[in-house]
Amino acid sequence: MSVKLGLAISWKFNDVSGVQTVNGKITKFPKIDGVALESDGFPSAEDQAKWVKEYEDYLAATEYQLKRKEEYPSFEDQLDDIYHNGIDKWKETIKAVKDKYPKP
Repeated sequence: MSVKLGLAISWKFNDVSGVQTVNGKITKFPKIDGVALESDGFPSAEDQAKWVKEYEDYLAATEYQLKRKEEYPSFEDQLDDIYHNGIDKWKETIKAVKDKYPKP
């Protein structure tokens, strides 16, 4: 199982407390409404794999947002750009980043 399992569970269940993972394996898991637990008290391997896949798909679908955020100028610089160069120049700057990292 991926070492991302803890991150996937945190993402899937909105940072629920009481979950622990070690080296990609669940060592503690609380009762969560709607989650079936096996006789060992942990979710099935299939559920765990599904959660990791959902999390990886989410990361892939939103990667462009992180890349854009890193490349956009700060708000202060954007306002300064608008003040000195006008809104159309600012739009060009923003569009270049959007074009570089398009939505999937």
